Order: sequence, then structure tokens, then C-alpha cells
Amino acid sequence: MKLVMLGAPGAGKGTQAKRLAEKYRIPHISTGDIFRSNIKNGTELGKKVKGFLDSGALVPDELTVDLVMDRIGQEDCRNGYILDGFPRTILQAEKLTEALQGKGGEIDWAVNVEVPDEAIVERMSGRRMCPSCGASYHVVNIPPKKEGVCDQCGAQLITRPDDEPETVRKRLEVYHQQTQPLIDYYKEKGRVLDVDGTKPMEQVFQAIVARLGE
Repeated sequence: MKLVMLGAPGAGKGTQAKRLAEKYRIPHISTGDIFRSNIKNGTELGKKVKGFLDSGALVPDELTVDLVMDRIGQEDCRNGYILDGFPRTILQAEKLTEALQGKGGEIDWAVNVEVPDEAIVERMSGRRMCPSCGASYHVVNIPPKKEGVCDQCGAQLITRPDDEPETVRKRLEVYHQQTQPLIDYYKEKGRVLDVDGTKPMEQVFQAIVARLGE
């Protein structure tokens, strides 16, 4: 089973990807992990990636696809994989399709975890973290025993800059600009599996599994 995970920041697609990977015993693959692994191991592809990152440039689509294809060609991906955070652009999706077709394969499903923007803003702006011990909370879902105070070490909890409402809305704007074309791309191929991400995590997971029919 070869899956692509789609979903806005805070939609919960990463959590679902990990659970699906465990259930189907296939690797959960992110481009960030691939970059770090190749750089750490000093591969030729890793050296190229490091050169772009060190200069502050974006890693070109062609190189990113080469890295992904190298990763999914490994033995642990023989029965499938879950791509999380890739493809990010139409060009990457097209190049991935071409590369897979060259090997006689294709993506089975693009799992699109749908959550309205305002629900995501509410979710993310409710996050709190402890700057001292790193413990995570949420004002609604995982509240601390004492408001604004870490249960573990007693430090004052903070809102990360990334979780400020305005920042979240800007990230969502970029996401929609980049990802809506991707959703349309896979819909044209009849490969999109839409799931309601506003429901509890377990219900979302069960809905995806039911739709995959496995």
C-alpha cells in the first residue's frame, strides 16, 4: 500500500500517518527524515542536499524526488510506505508519478485529512508548552492542573510563536496555495480519500482504515 498524506498544519495527519504505518507495518517517510539521514551518512545525495541547505537555498524538486525514490527503493518499502510532507508541489507530484510509473507502480491513495481553518486556529492557538522541561498541554484537550503552570516543574507555560493565531492563519494560507492543486491533481486520478479530521483521533483513524478496505 502506497499512501500520500495531505492535511493542513494541525490537522493531525502526522499522527494518523504514524498509526497507519504501525497497522500496515510499512515505513512512515518524511522528506526531513530523508534529508537528515543522507546528510548524516554522507551519501552523494546527502552532500548535494547539505550544499543547498548550508547556502540557505531550497532543495530543488528534482533532487528531492531522487532522494524519495532512493528511500522507497529500499527493502523495508517492498510492501508499501506512507509519504508525509511530500509531494508539496504539483511538479514534485508529477515527477513522483513519472518515477513510479517507470518502475511499474503508482500511489494508491492520497489521504486528505480535512479540518476547517478556524478549527485549526482554535486547536493550535490552544497549545501551551513548558519552556523549562518541554511538557506539552492544550487549554481544552490537555489542560494543566493549574492554569498557565506546568504540572511537571511549575514553570510558566508559553504559547509558541508558531501557534499564535495570526501565524497559524498565514501558514494555512500558504498551505492552501500549495496543496489545493495537489488535492485536485490526485482527484483527477481518482486517488483522493477525504476524511473528516474534526472527529476524535480514534474515529478519524478507523474511518481511514475502513475506506482503505484492508
